[in-house]
Amino acid sequence: MSSAGGTSEGTQAVIRCESVYKIFGKNSEALLDGASSSIDAETAKAAGCIVGVNNASFEVHQGELLIIMGLSGSGKSTLLRCITRLTDATAGQIFIDGEDILTMNEKELIEVRRNKMGMVFQNFGLLPHKTVLENIAFPLQVKGNNTKASMERARDMAELVGLQGRENYFPRELSGGQQQRVGIARSLAVEPDIWFLDEPFSALDPLIRKEMQDEFLRLQSVLNKTILFVTHDFDEALRLADRIAIMKDGVIEQLDTPANIVLNPATEYVRKFTEEVPREKVLRIESIMEPVNQSETMADLTVSKDAVIETVAKAILDESKPVGVVDEAGTLVGSLHASHVVDVLFGNRAGS
Repeated sequence: MSSAGGTSEGTQAVIRCESVYKIFGKNSEALLDGASSSIDAETAKAAGCIVGVNNASFEVHQGELLIIMGLSGSGKSTLLRCITRLTDATAGQIFIDGEDILTMNEKELIEVRRNKMGMVFQNFGLLPHKTVLENIAFPLQVKGNNTKASMERARDMAELVGLQGRENYFPRELSGGQQQRVGIARSLAVEPDIWFLDEPFSALDPLIRKEMQDEFLRLQSVLNKTILFVTHDFDEALRLADRIAIMKDGVIEQLDTPANIVLNPATEYVRKFTEEVPREKVLRIESIMEPVNQSETMADLTVSKDAVIETVAKAILDESKPVGVVDEAGTLVGSLHASHVVDVLFGNRAGS
């Protein structure tokens, strides 16, 4: 199992989980008594228990988008529900801005949810008798905001997610993608510090899903929220995440940047996830560039470190000399040989 590579060093951990377990079954306490680390699946089965989350420890930093992914039954949604305390963890500590939410009473927990957390689920959960604006304003009114201020905020949020002109529509008059936008706007209306999304786009058809991912990336570039996002779709995770946690049987198999997960899978399970990934479509030049060798003559061509390989591969392969890699300011930060690009794209797929 891999540790949390690629963390945002120097920034405060907004979410911190320490040895979090969620065990279903009557013998959960006895099973935990004998556990010093992850609980073996066969041991849990013999005790008549199912381990939903198995010794999860990690941090999410300010402005980071961490995606938790895995197949059905891997524990990803259970972990998110533990962090929001929609489900109570069996053991461990979960800190939100330094406060352990597992020790909070009901009133304190409600306050944290109302003031710090925004949640979006696969089931949009819209109120059918309320308009778009009324649905978006609803959590603000629950908080006690006056109607005028709530509706003004709702109108701003509707515009932010591209629902201008549909403010007075009812949910039944909206497409699936539009309904999801209402859910997103509603969760943002309370100005949450942390945004929790559980399979938010999985009910949408592929075209609308891609559109919503684009919209989501746009919103994040504007809002810079701290986000915990659950999905079973590896392509979606690669496209959206700063870091990805891949879960299997409640265990976090690897937590790392998308590039490191694709290039250096930590376990056989993770390798199987990554083997069909079209690397040229997901990796950026920065993840495969080499140090500049001052003794080499460089090509006239330079490429951005942020460019996706696919967009510049042909130009690099056409060069006989190493190509310079530059940052936003145009400063040389690395180089690339055509042979290295070929090796990364078509060489050892196990990433060894």
